[in-house]
Amino acid sequence: MGSRMDDFATETPDQPLTRAVSAARLQYDGGDINVSYSADRIASGQPVRRPFRHDGAFWICTSITGSGLTASGSTEHEAYRLVPARLFTGTPTTYGARTGNFDLAEAARNDPNGFYHGLIAKLGREMFVLSGPPLRFVPIEIPARPDAEQDSPGPSQLSLF
Repeated sequence: MGSRMDDFATETPDQPLTRAVSAARLQYDGGDINVSYSADRIASGQPVRRPFRHDGAFWICTSITGSGLTASGSTEHEAYRLVPARLFTGTPTTYGARTGNFDLAEAARNDPNGFYHGLIAKLGREMFVLSGPPLRFVPIEIPARPDAEQDSPGPSQLSLF
């Protein structure tokens, strides 16, 4: 489920850890990160969609930010790791309890581990907990050849006959 192109990571104090992955994983029509989006299901207590694998763990996408709103200029996907409920070190809670009033919702928005940290997520018959801090997934930028002109065709194969 996904490629091993997940090598690149950056982090700044005000931004979550960022991973550059193959753009195919983020595609709207079938990328494994994109199709795992489950914030709507978490909020309503429904089972989450199929998670994706990254660094040996399962993850669920909770936010997709369009390219016009990101510093990278690309669509960005934010995701949390799924941890079996019995292994989570903390107090799991529901979306409703986490956002039950203004003060609770504000605390969730300012949680250093992220808004969805500690929320219960059902996958099949098992209970999991979303564990932060989240990762932000962006497409890998393929560097252009420095000597290539923008609109020039690439090299061509010469005929042998």
